[in-house]
Amino acid sequence: MSVLDFTATSRGKLSGGPLICRCALGRGGVVAARQKREGDGTSPLGSWPLRRVFYRPDRLPRPDTHLPCVPLRPRDGWCDDPGHTLYNRPVTIPFAASHEGLWREDHIYDIIVELGHNDDPVRPGLGSAVFLHLARPDFSPTRGCVAIDLPDMLTLLRLAQPTSRLSLTF
Repeated sequence: MSVLDFTATSRGKLSGGPLICRCALGRGGVVAARQKREGDGTSPLGSWPLRRVFYRPDRLPRPDTHLPCVPLRPRDGWCDDPGHTLYNRPVTIPFAASHEGLWREDHIYDIIVELGHNDDPVRPGLGSAVFLHLARPDFSPTRGCVAIDLPDMLTLLRLAQPTSRLSLTF
């Protein structure tokens, strides 16, 4: 069994197998995973498993991938409150603690790949909702995620295996 790894560099390039594409990274640059803090806008260096794919079924069909896929719903969110027991976990909105809504008017969360950053185990304050998602048309910086355009995302998902990882490097 072969392992397909995807690598994003701080210079804004993502590659894996035959895929080489442009990517956007965090507005605060990149930092070592142990230095990542909630809300700092940095993308964490390291190698992260591709956990599952969330997608907007009202905008796109289920992506062609070997990864687990979950259709998003309007009430889906992600807890970003380090003091809450559901920190860095999916939640249902309305939700009393601080959270990010996943059902967005813009298109950047039409497809989200949950990365295995700070999830096994979750450590409060070390970063939540670090995703691979769709880039804005101008590839402006993210709030700490990695973002690529839709055609490249669909290619990446076709290539990805359950053992695939995204490595963020210099």
